[in-house]
Amino acid sequence: MKKFLIPNEGKFFKANLHCHTTISDGKFTPEEIKKAYLEKGYSVIAYTDHDVLVCHDDLTDDNFLALNGYEMEFNHAELPDDNSGRSGKKTAHICFIAIDKDNKTACCLHRGKYLIGNSKNYVESCKYDSTADFEREYSPECINTVIKKCREAGYFITYNHPTWSTERYYDYINYKGMHAMEIVNGECQALGYDEYNPRVYDDFLDVNNKIYCVATDDTHRQTGMFIGWTMIKAPCLEYNEITKALLYGNFYASEGPEIKELYVEDGFLCIETSPSKEICFVNSKRRSKKETAKDGEFVTFAKFPIFDNDGYVRVTVIDEKGKHANTNAYDTKEILK
Repeated sequence: MKKFLIPNEGKFFKANLHCHTTISDGKFTPEEIKKAYLEKGYSVIAYTDHDVLVCHDDLTDDNFLALNGYEMEFNHAELPDDNSGRSGKKTAHICFIAIDKDNKTACCLHRGKYLIGNSKNYVESCKYDSTADFEREYSPECINTVIKKCREAGYFITYNHPTWSTERYYDYINYKGMHAMEIVNGECQALGYDEYNPRVYDDFLDVNNKIYCVATDDTHRQTGMFIGWTMIKAPCLEYNEITKALLYGNFYASEGPEIKELYVEDGFLCIETSPSKEICFVNSKRRSKKETAKDGEFVTFAKFPIFDNDGYVRVTVIDEKGKHANTNAYDTKEILK
C-alpha cells in the first residue's frame, strides 16, 4: 500500500514565501507584486517586508492568497576592511509568517530601531504585543529567544540566504526552532551569490533538527523574480489550509522541475516527476543513489530502497537546464511504520 509523503489529495499551489515591497525596500507595490506573480502562475505570496507587520487581506481573492508576515535582521558589528578594501556585516535574516489569518500582532519588533527603507512610515499602523521594542543583538542566544517567542506567538519561521549573509556552519548551526530554511534564494542568486544550499540543509538535519526546506525569490527587484518557489499541496486556496500544509511539510521546493507524487511502498521511496535528467536519493549515511537518464532521454520515475537506520531521506530532481527540485527530509523510522 502506498504511504504518501506529499498528500495524494488536494491541489498544488505555487508560492513565494519571501517578498519585499515599497513598504520596506522593495521596488514594487504589494498590488504590483500580486499582478506580476499571478501572471506567472503563482497563487500565494507571503508579504514579508522588513521590521513591520502590514497585513494584505484586501489582496486575497478566489485566485490569490496573501500571507501576512515580516522579516527580521540580526546584524554583527561592522567588520574591518580586508586587504581588498571590502567591508560588510555578517547577518542573520529570518522570516515570520502568521499561521492564523487572524493573527495580526507583531512579535519581537521594535517601533524605533532596525527599520529598513520605508518601514518607518508604517510603524503606527502596526499592532504590537508585549514584546514591542525588543532589543536585538547578533548572537545565538538572542536569535533563539526571538524564534521561541515568535513560534509561541503563532508564526511559521524560516532561516534565509546564509551565503549572502556570510554566515558559516559555526554560526547558523546554533539556531534552533525554525520550521524551514531557504534551500534556494532567487534574489541572492540574481546578485551573483551561490544561494542553492543543500549542504546547509543537511547540516541542520545532521544535528537532529526537524526542519523543512523552501525555495523563495526574496523579491526586491525584477531581476530577483520567478527564480525559486514552493509548491504547497492543500485542499483549497484558503489561508489556514495553506499554513496548515506548511506546518505539516506538505510541499516541495523548486527552481523548475515538478514533483508529481512522493510515497513509500514496500520499503521503497518512490517519486514521479516532470521529465528530468537525474533523480538523486540522499540520506544521512554514505548511501546515496541516483537515477540518470540516458543520452537524449528523460527520467520521470525512480524508486530507492530505504532502511530505518538511514536516519533521514530526501530527494533532489535535476532537469536538463540544471535546475533543482528538493523534497523535504523524512525520518525513516517514521515513514516505514
